[in-house]
Amino acid sequence: MILYGADGLTRRDQAHRLLTLAAAEHWDLSPLPAAERAEFGKPFFPDLPERQFNLSHSGPYALCALDSRPVGVDIQIIGPHRPRILQRVCSPAERDWLETQPDLWTAFAQLWALKESRAKYTGAGLTSPIAEIKVPLPAPGVLALDGLCFRIYSGPGWRAAVCGESPPPEGILWRALQAPRFP
Repeated sequence: MILYGADGLTRRDQAHRLLTLAAAEHWDLSPLPAAERAEFGKPFFPDLPERQFNLSHSGPYALCALDSRPVGVDIQIIGPHRPRILQRVCSPAERDWLETQPDLWTAFAQLWALKESRAKYTGAGLTSPIAEIKVPLPAPGVLALDGLCFRIYSGPGWRAAVCGESPPPEGILWRALQAPRFP
């Protein structure tokens, strides 16, 4: 598994540009083959089942995870939410953990990124109640649950997570996305 990132994004489609760059750099896959979407929206290459990927974007950031097996990735900008959201999206154990954290919304961003990365790994997205999506509580290093590997990443104002069958990398390969050239 490998994880690419870009910041300074100004448009949503730049996550796709990050995939194009990452696939060329890591898989020597250029041009990028046509992707399709599974039933709940997870993108995939129908003719390349051994080339699995997932994308996420939030604010000016994008992430792209590549692997030979299913993978899910999510990045979240840290920000305040309505306190009621904790009741809707967190299990009782997760709410208990959040209450012990020094910065509630930073911890929530970590937990949310873990949940979303698992949902994206399965390809089911957020089709089941979010509180029922089981993830390990955030901690440093590689986390494991139900045969899956997770890792949290952090930077100023954001938190991210990846979920997959392969051990996640320690860091993100940040790349600059050049503006498209027009004739």
